[in-house]
Amino acid sequence: MKKLFCFSSFIGMALSIAAQSLSKTEQQVIKNITADIPATMQLLKESVNINSGSLNKTGVKKVGDLFARELTAMGFTVEWISLPDSLKRAGHLVAQRKGKKGKKLFLIGHLDTVFEPDMPANPFTILNDSTATGQGVNDMKGGDVLVIAALKALHKQGLLNDATITVYFTGDEENAGQPVAISRADFIYKAMQHDIALAFEGAVGLDKVATARRGASEWKLEVEARQAHSSNIFGTAGYGSVYEAARIINQFREQLSNEQYLTFNPALFLGGSDISYNDTTQKGFVSAKTNIIAPRTVVMGDLRFLTEEQKENARAAMQQIVAQHLAGTNATISFRDGIPSMPPTTGNEALVKIVNEVSMALQYGEVKAGDPGSRGAGDISYVANYVDCLDGLGVSGNGAHAPGETINLYQYPKLIKRTALLIYRLTR
Repeated sequence: MKKLFCFSSFIGMALSIAAQSLSKTEQQVIKNITADIPATMQLLKESVNINSGSLNKTGVKKVGDLFARELTAMGFTVEWISLPDSLKRAGHLVAQRKGKKGKKLFLIGHLDTVFEPDMPANPFTILNDSTATGQGVNDMKGGDVLVIAALKALHKQGLLNDATITVYFTGDEENAGQPVAISRADFIYKAMQHDIALAFEGAVGLDKVATARRGASEWKLEVEARQAHSSNIFGTAGYGSVYEAARIINQFREQLSNEQYLTFNPALFLGGSDISYNDTTQKGFVSAKTNIIAPRTVVMGDLRFLTEEQKENARAAMQQIVAQHLAGTNATISFRDGIPSMPPTTGNEALVKIVNEVSMALQYGEVKAGDPGSRGAGDISYVANYVDCLDGLGVSGNGAHAPGETINLYQYPKLIKRTALLIYRLTR
């Protein structure tokens, strides 16, 4: 019995190794990617050096045209989805191929960055053998170019010929045009015609992918109080709007800050005698005198959550806290939905296993689902209720959304290869 057990274990190991090995076709795809790295890096450089802040409609469209050129050469039918002028956004790039084999894939990226033209420029620069910097190189032009490079390697082998793949690069992921019911209508409609959505926001490395992402919404706290001489504060004049706002924000922290995956950040705090603010630009003006009790305070921030239930429960708790007014004050809070959450599902988990198989075959090591609390919101969440989803497939690096953001050039070719084989295996 012992010999039989050892022999059966050996057979199991052999089958496992065979399942994890690369076919001759896959080996050629890998060679294609390696040979094309210089062209891939040139495309990355070109895209990074085009400013495409979300509000820079011309720049976003220019990046879209650059990528459209590459996708058209691979036989994709390319279109530009324009948005109404009222949304003040450039629109989206969509490229499609239709076939009859395998799973129908919806590949997600975005053309815009957080860096507007009035911000200091940070052109594409190679810092050393393993690091480059540039605006949006990590979030997420590196991910866009990764998708194109992977598809190009498959195209050279004729492996896209009977596949159904839609590449959808939005032009306003960092600052979506409002209302999202309009800016994401076509995005959602097209995604629903597919089986799987893969998004190429930044990777945390070779060993983690995202089966879940938190959603993001906004809140605005408005507080009013009696304007009076500062010597009467805490007395007949009450506590003033600033103290009331501070009480509310602190109670948010005390009551809700320990809940897993829930965060709420007060980003803009304006209090004084005369204030004004702009919801779109998220800028404000305030004036006051030290001997006057501030009659008005406005606080704006975001709320991030893993499920809709968590979001609604948090909003209810925040409403209760706001309702407990200090003397001489009145406060209200309002909420605005932003990007929904992408909750973890069994379908999403099944995709991790396929990525892991590819990674093991490439000898890159095991891949697991990462912590959803470590990620912000993303476009994939709009379609999470309709298809199986996986995110975090893009480039690795540091400092996204900050000056000097970087891409890991050592891992970049490996991530392209992993993506190419993932697409190939899903579309067989």
